[in-house]
Amino acid sequence: MALDAQDDARRRLSALEEGPAAGRGAARRLEEDVALLGRLLTPAAGHRRQDGRHAGRHADATVDDIGAGLSLFEEMRVALDRLETQVVIEARRRGMDWRQIARHQGLNSSQAASQRYQRLMTRLEEIRQGIR
Repeated sequence: MALDAQDDARRRLSALEEGPAAGRGAARRLEEDVALLGRLLTPAAGHRRQDGRHAGRHADATVDDIGAGLSLFEEMRVALDRLETQVVIEARRRGMDWRQIARHQGLNSSQAASQRYQRLMTRLEEIRQGIR
């Protein structure tokens, strides 16, 4: 999806009224986890190199902190998969065909969108059953 399309999507979704908090749990958790990971990648305040530029990543982060950050990704992937699946189900419920869904996902065909959805559903079911 092109950057302009992503910006347009953000504007459209920002204009929607906020619904009940119950449906936002997974999205809220993702938002919090992304913010926590951002701390690892943000230079600590006041940490500058001798040449005056930022020192790079958070200077106080330990290897254990970085490991903790890495441990969040699998749960985040699962949460994103669930959210994407729910949005696709809602799109289909509201009458969108696979070609429309594919276009919004940046895919080239309705078949690609349908296959993506099937892969997500299979992955989530395997996780639910403890196979993965």
